[in-house]
Amino acid sequence: MTPAVFLDRDGTLIEEAGYLDTLDRLTFFPFSVDAVRLLNRSGRRVVVISNQSGIGRGLIPEAFVDEAHAFIARRLEAGGARIDAFFYCPHHPKAVREEYRGTCACRKPAPGMLRDAASRLDLDLARSVVVGDRWDDVGAARAAGARGVLVRTGYGRTAESTPRAGLAADAIVDNLAGAAAWILQHS
Repeated sequence: MTPAVFLDRDGTLIEEAGYLDTLDRLTFFPFSVDAVRLLNRSGRRVVVISNQSGIGRGLIPEAFVDEAHAFIARRLEAGGARIDAFFYCPHHPKAVREEYRGTCACRKPAPGMLRDAASRLDLDLARSVVVGDRWDDVGAARAAGARGVLVRTGYGRTAESTPRAGLAADAIVDNLAGAAAWILQHS
């Protein structure tokens, strides 16, 4: 079994843009490609896990999420980096699309996306790390038995200033590059 680095998408791998609905609003942080390439070279699988409630809320077509992920994959590949898989949760308790309304096992902080990825890709969750800009990312890490790193990009600075009782990150770093360095130093 292989360890993985699970990356939140918006605010961690790419800049936070609210409900991302067009590719022209998709902006990479300047360090993202290098950080992912470094994680790839370390022998870890790199997997994106993202809550995408905009689908269930009727704000974003599901096909666009797939298009955005293909765009991200191409951009990373052009820089010699790769995402091994993309997983997303379209559900939300207040979704307008009935098929996506309700509580599910995949919406972070639930660990469903991590467990699904582990099953499909033969990943060792106990040796894996989740990197994200919200406490829900750290919560998903804890629920899956992985470590969690909070980045200060996206909503991370706000999250850092409003800690959640009973939930602590293994590290709080400035960005994905800092998270990659922390992961390599603490593995």
